Amino acid sequence: MLLGQILNGLVSGAMYALVAIGFTLIVGVLDKLNFTHPEVFMLGGFIGLVSLTYLPLEWAFIFAFLIGGLLGLFTEFVAFRRFQSADSRITAALSSLALGLVFIDLVHKFWGNENVPLPPQTGWLTETFEIAGVRFLNLQLMVLGVTLALMIGLHFLIHHMKIGRQIRAVAEAPTSATLLGVNVLRVKQAVFFISSALAAIAGLLLALRSDAVGSEIGLTFGLKAMAIMAIGGMGDLRGAVLAALLIGVIEALMFYFGWGRLGEMTVWLAMILILLLRPAGLFAGGLHSREQRV
Repeated sequence: MLLGQILNGLVSGAMYALVAIGFTLIVGVLDKLNFTHPEVFMLGGFIGLVSLTYLPLEWAFIFAFLIGGLLGLFTEFVAFRRFQSADSRITAALSSLALGLVFIDLVHKFWGNENVPLPPQTGWLTETFEIAGVRFLNLQLMVLGVTLALMIGLHFLIHHMKIGRQIRAVAEAPTSATLLGVNVLRVKQAVFFISSALAAIAGLLLALRSDAVGSEIGLTFGLKAMAIMAIGGMGDLRGAVLAALLIGVIEALMFYFGWGRLGEMTVWLAMILILLLRPAGLFAGGLHSREQRV
């Protein structure tokens, strides 16, 4: 049973990580918060709802990735393109918040306020296997596998590809990157595409895990992801991933030991404690340190 709860915690932490990475990328490159991000996560579930009605699961993931990325580009154009200066952080954040509310309202218009069940899933996803007397769902392993693959892909992109080097250059010194010929606008668009695509995939994974989608889930996961970003270190991808997995496991263990009512408070208590003891976060070298970003 304990092993099963730890796996459940890792699954939850994996989805937290995909959302927190998106926040972290935007903060690391633009030094701004994107409040549309949680709603793109929420829309990932609805993209899956529509896709799975007509198409197999593989296509649902492809559509979630592509449409989520396009929503990220749309967010950059509408909410951030005109607010480039450091003084416009609040304006950009409020603009993204307004766009997120528009997304929620559109979902309410098409699907209403209540949770909507996914089409029944059959096949290997619903099958189970046993390890050490504990039964696991194939779905749980799929969530971990997809998340791990995306994180490895993102790490490779950031550290071994040209666009990744440009992202790191813009994160550390945007003015110098421009003088060296880096197309800063293209880099920002790439960051929005990647972060939103990952959020949409996370939304689809959560929908598969819970067999339903709803318009309120973005707020819940979004706030937790922001707290996890602060715990790991603002703008630090490694910190976001490790903090997300840690919080997921701690929450699961709290439920396992009968402290379920405190489980939902875990992330907030951890954030308060970390900010009091280490304001820069667990893994950042300094508060908003450029050298530690991305």
